[in-house]
Amino acid sequence: MSELSLAYIFHQHQLLVDENFQLPQVERLASDLHFNTGDQVVARDLLEDEPIPQGLQLVPIRQLLTLWDTRQFEHASRAIQLLEWRKNHKFCSHCGHRTEAHPTEYAMICPACRYHQYPRVQPCVITVITRGDDEILLAKNAKNKSNMYGLIAGFVEVGETLEEAVRRETFEEVGLKVKNVQYLASQPWPFPSNLMLAFRAEYASGEIKLQEEEISDAQFFKLDQLPEIPFKGSIAYAMIKHITEGHPVADDTREWL
Repeated sequence: MSELSLAYIFHQHQLLVDENFQLPQVERLASDLHFNTGDQVVARDLLEDEPIPQGLQLVPIRQLLTLWDTRQFEHASRAIQLLEWRKNHKFCSHCGHRTEAHPTEYAMICPACRYHQYPRVQPCVITVITRGDDEILLAKNAKNKSNMYGLIAGFVEVGETLEEAVRRETFEEVGLKVKNVQYLASQPWPFPSNLMLAFRAEYASGEIKLQEEEISDAQFFKLDQLPEIPFKGSIAYAMIKHITEGHPVADDTREWL
């Protein structure tokens, strides 16, 4: 009888879990992605025509973020990013030859030219901006149809520092200049393969001028009069609570494994 393993089984950005939102146990397949953690855990994609087993359900990863602890979500984030990386690197980007998975590393190797393709993450900055002792800048994404307000965020560009990215994104999206940029924490964000790097900064100068294709509204809100904010579990929520209630952004008591 084959040995059973806990499995992250994905269909797009949904994960297969039981009625208690726990991972199923499955027989391992040769095509499974294995984690180098010592645990019996694998990851795979649910095939298009594969039926959902009885007693299991597909749940969006964003929903699980509100139900799981940080470590559970980070493991799921890692699993889906590695599956996407493996799927998107089946061929060598140098010579076009079909690649093979490295037996012990997270690497796709070209047997023809020996080029190694490793997983890559896309760094993004997200910034909580304060003005004085009692105001925080919140912005509404132009694509968001709800009334939720979040923080200024964007991708780091080639050749710039993280602090430069904070200043550039803030000026581009809301026309403000900031000062005293300080790092807070980070969070893996698998949409599709980002690393959110959290900063806080203080308002320096300028009037709000929206980048309308990105931001539909932005305002300084009093700390005791906030609109709807991002859901618990997201780093944006933790950053806002850090400013309004003094909560820590990162849990420094967790062990590495």
